[in-house]
Amino acid sequence: MDVFVLGLALAPARTRAAGERLEEMVFTVTRAALDDAGVERAAIDQVTLAACDELDGRSISSMLLAMPAGAYLKDEMKCTDSGLTGLCLGATRLAAGPFGLGLVVSWNKSSTAPFEDVMRMRAEPFFTRPIGLNAAIADGLFAGAVAAAYGFSEHDATRQVLDNAARAARNPRAATKPAPSEQAIAASPYLAYPLRQGHRAPLSDGAVAMVLASGDWLARHPAARPLARIAGLGWSVASYQLGRERLAGLSSLHEASSRALGMAGIDLAALDVLELDSQTGWHDAAYRRVFAAADPAALSPSGGAFAQNPYFCTGLVGAAEAVLQTAQRAGPVQRPRPAWAAAQGAHGYAQQGQVVAVFERV
Repeated sequence: MDVFVLGLALAPARTRAAGERLEEMVFTVTRAALDDAGVERAAIDQVTLAACDELDGRSISSMLLAMPAGAYLKDEMKCTDSGLTGLCLGATRLAAGPFGLGLVVSWNKSSTAPFEDVMRMRAEPFFTRPIGLNAAIADGLFAGAVAAAYGFSEHDATRQVLDNAARAARNPRAATKPAPSEQAIAASPYLAYPLRQGHRAPLSDGAVAMVLASGDWLARHPAARPLARIAGLGWSVASYQLGRERLAGLSSLHEASSRALGMAGIDLAALDVLELDSQTGWHDAAYRRVFAAADPAALSPSGGAFAQNPYFCTGLVGAAEAVLQTAQRAGPVQRPRPAWAAAQGAHGYAQQGQVVAVFERV
């Protein structure tokens, strides 16, 4: 794919960004990404927004946030699936032409709207909404399905939480919070058996912006220095039904990763970094089984969602971490000269939809 990441920025990770309006957060991260790329907003051809009105706590949130995201009088599109899906949209728009320089901006001030109330209202209204289906229940069903299918236990889920928290503690871009203890996780209440509160990645407030450039644009601007090439993209959506085969089969993750790796022309073993969007320790254990061919040390060096988890854009945060790795800018969690890095993002009940992006060092 002849599309490159020219610059990026992440908002400071915080459990609650008190005293800062969402418009301010989005403007600050967009301005920082443009500065990182060394370009002005006037040079941008198109802007891709990735956000969720319900999680923003307002209707048609782009009416207020398009301008802080740099889209005033620019060609603009909005993606409402996930931040990493927004990257796919922005990158394919550049690959298709006629645009040369684009912005992808995603955000989620998770402290604004009641997360489980939003997720409950996403259930279809005649069957699953009346029984109270929400994200915790869907994730509990997922945990039970993978436990039965692969022999995972609560201990396995707890171990993945502790491992991710240990990596997050070394990441300067993580939200500041004490790492949990095994005893605290074991004592935390069940949300939906066998999922405990301590198995979930805590929500945080955050935003991320990326400046993307086409190969043609770079050829016309030889002084520009991209951070990475977007080598492969893949996405897939599994069945809405929360049956055993859908939950334990992980078909959408297999399909999305296969497509992205196939486009990049590599296999899993070639990846030096793979950032996972693991919303629970159960998901992390299952995803690591899917990606067993990869080097275990390559998986989520940032700490993944346990470092920061602005839910809607956590996958795009992982993509930013992957690009920082290829650019040798990841700081204390830097891996030794990675040539290939990838990020996985998810959306929907029990992470129904999956997106994978592969980046190549330039």
